[in-house]
Amino acid sequence: MSYMDLPARHKELLNLIGQKKRIPVAELSQSLSVSEVTIRKDLNQLAQQGYLRREHGYAVLLESDDTAKHLSFNHERKTAIARRAAISVCDGETVMIESGGCCSLLAEELVKTHKHITIITNSAFIAAYIRRQNGARIILLGGEYQHDSQVMVGPILQRCVAGLAVDKLFIGTDGCNETGFMTNDEDRAAATQAMADHAKNIIILTESEKFLRTGRIPLIAYDRLAMVYTDDQLTGDTRTEMEERGVPLILARTR
Repeated sequence: MSYMDLPARHKELLNLIGQKKRIPVAELSQSLSVSEVTIRKDLNQLAQQGYLRREHGYAVLLESDDTAKHLSFNHERKTAIARRAAISVCDGETVMIESGGCCSLLAEELVKTHKHITIITNSAFIAAYIRRQNGARIILLGGEYQHDSQVMVGPILQRCVAGLAVDKLFIGTDGCNETGFMTNDEDRAAATQAMADHAKNIIILTESEKFLRTGRIPLIAYDRLAMVYTDDQLTGDTRTEMEERGVPLILARTR
């Protein structure tokens, strides 16, 4: 079952689990004001559908590169970020969009609300996700296919982008450190950096919790960014740190 077809309580469960990664059943029961028996039944259903893992007394977020699963966590915040970022795009524009939950929702928002938009992407998931939207013009970059994340990477992709030039590239991230945003996948980092070399403005879309994480591989330095879109749950301390590093921020309203 897709995220959009889930019952409202299941969506709220996934949002709570996504925030903490591992959460007691008793805490979920208290947060949603339903019995632990009901929560356990809900969690068993979600586990069968591949959204989470059960441990004794706990629900645990499954670590996965599957974009469809990523969309199920913090969906409301991702949507708010995508809608805010879409304002920066004009009708008739051609943009590049990398993979991830926020980026997928941005692509959907653009083809729903803008006219004559062309989206260049290395994400087969995004191409499939928006394929039924009226007016969606998609250019899917070639390359080696990553099965879990459904993105194209490698030397072929780098050759595909060699002749391109766009004003905006939108990318996601797994975390950040003192010099820039990070990822956990070397091939995806190389693909993103190749795309960034052919974009005038590089723009990050990410939930505020990613600022509290790091990653294994550098993705993009702060001084190369035109803008970062995140949600309004970003802490004051983190916002101050980013501003001191010269990182331009726009916070999407979620409350």
